[in-house]
Amino acid sequence: MSKKIFAANWKMHKTPQQAAEFAKNFLTKVKDDFFNHNEVMIFPQNFSLAAIATEFKNSKVQYGPQQIHTELKGAFTGENSLELAQAIGAQICLIGHSERRQFFHEDHTAINKKVKLCLEKNITPILCFGETLEDRQSNQTFDVCFKQLDEALTNIDTSKRLVLAYEPVWAIGTGQVATSDQVKEVHEKVFQKMQSSSFKNFQILYGGSVKADNAKELIGIPHVDGFLIGGASLEVDSFLRICYL
Repeated sequence: MSKKIFAANWKMHKTPQQAAEFAKNFLTKVKDDFFNHNEVMIFPQNFSLAAIATEFKNSKVQYGPQQIHTELKGAFTGENSLELAQAIGAQICLIGHSERRQFFHEDHTAINKKVKLCLEKNITPILCFGETLEDRQSNQTFDVCFKQLDEALTNIDTSKRLVLAYEPVWAIGTGQVATSDQVKEVHEKVFQKMQSSSFKNFQILYGGSVKADNAKELIGIPHVDGFLIGGASLEVDSFLRICYL
């Protein structure tokens, strides 16, 4: 059985000092045997990535950037290099988050290139996908989700590890959470789709206003292999309440 994944997306929060304090506090409170059955992934704001790398260097906590450029280096002012992130120990990378798609107009071509780049460099991509409220209300959920996955995973090595994160856009940061039946339906169909597409090493996370009071029910749903957590991951205690369900 695969380990459960608890991934923290800090978005544009936490200074390097605050990130380091979180890491130290987390390591004092998490029990060593926790990692026998679980994985923890941290996606800090880029300025705080080095601080996280320092504090988690000798731990089992994984960390990486919230986004990268499609090239490893070059004249791309303001962008993040996967190669540089890997140089300070990054093992994971968040790709295709709805906020990147919506606010920064990341298209499927760029997302596909980023997934390929991560796999070529043996970095585990955490690929986000999900529908808007309008999509769901017009019964387009699966058309939209499957299209996003097909475009992002074109010509991908199906033998390498891949983590998917289903995030219904209407439930991100809104306080709304998809019902258990909605989550179950999407995760089941995505699982079947990935298997039929010959992917052999993948997991599916749920993200969207995940908190301790709804996480226990959601984690019991088949093919929910963990969570991508936003606001509730910013404080150690609230994050751990989700990790220790």
